[in-house]
Amino acid sequence: MSSGCYMPMAVRLVEIPKPNGGKRPLGIPSVTDRIAQQAAVMYIEPSLDPVFHPDSYAYRPNRSAHDAIAKARNRCFQYAWVLDMDISKFFDTIDHELLMKAVRLHVTERWVLLYIERWLKVPYQMADERQVERTMGVPQGSVIGPVLANLFLHYVFDKWMQIHHYDIPFERYADDTICHCRTREQAERLKAELVARFEQCNLKLNEEKTKIVYCPTSNRPKQDGDAPEEFDFLGFTFRARGARNVKQQVTFTSFLPAISKKSLMKIRDKVRSWELHRLIQKPIQYVAAEMSPYTRGWINYYSRFGRSEFQQVMVYLNVTIARWVKRKYKRFHRRHLFHAFRWLQRVSEHEPALFQHWQCGYLPTHAPNGMR
Repeated sequence: MSSGCYMPMAVRLVEIPKPNGGKRPLGIPSVTDRIAQQAAVMYIEPSLDPVFHPDSYAYRPNRSAHDAIAKARNRCFQYAWVLDMDISKFFDTIDHELLMKAVRLHVTERWVLLYIERWLKVPYQMADERQVERTMGVPQGSVIGPVLANLFLHYVFDKWMQIHHYDIPFERYADDTICHCRTREQAERLKAELVARFEQCNLKLNEEKTKIVYCPTSNRPKQDGDAPEEFDFLGFTFRARGARNVKQQVTFTSFLPAISKKSLMKIRDKVRSWELHRLIQKPIQYVAAEMSPYTRGWINYYSRFGRSEFQQVMVYLNVTIARWVKRKYKRFHRRHLFHAFRWLQRVSEHEPALFQHWQCGYLPTHAPNGMR
């Protein structure tokens, strides 16, 4: 690589379905290219990370989506309005010339600059072996892509906000961004200015997904206007919810995050895709082992905020296991599902660590409403 003779291979294009019915293109580099890109990332990341804005959370060491959500939750207490932004096809429309201009401000090593340019321009390889030239965008799925995308938005958005709107805080996770405003007029002005700013940088806001949201609480009653009063951010829905101050024994309304409907549907679709009815010949230990990697991930991510809403997901999971029990054991075939659920309760008393979500406290302690 230091000699400059390394040439990257074409990036394999894989299209995955999006929730809205479209497709998201993923560029998958070869194993050799991923190793080479990781070497470049390890070389440039220590000097780039200190440059980034403190409210930029994606693809950075010691920062996570949970940090962004917690900060957004706290700021929704302080600010009544939110500009929920979505950049249309961000990774696919990054301007190479502007990106390289930003890279050259922080990277001086010629071999790193050479390979970044080559990785940006390497063609896509289609399923039928055709190669398609690329003139813009950073492949999603590449190792170096997240760092480059972060650097690009640092100058397009973060730095611009620091200069022109230093009084408006925001949280940005890659291209998912929310800005906190004190009034609706301030949010509308910011949106208009950002539309112009992004156009300067060959980006475009998705008008359908970008919206101005009001955040009602006990101290901020609902407005008479038509502004939406909830928004989704990183898989969580922020909206007015009941809360309780344990020390003062006071119930009030706060603007809080909990697992979103889209995330719930994804989890339900995944559970259905397991087709547990096909595993009735397997022991319950096998079923538990198959489910554990998924449930562990859901618990680690979604249980951090809105625990009561997330608990309903775990109840659904326990009911799904009870349906498997009803199919597997003949003595439950002609009986109501409630009896299979009661049997599952007794199993959990003797083996509380059998399923991953049981280990985390989501035991089948009571039957859901309507099961009886």
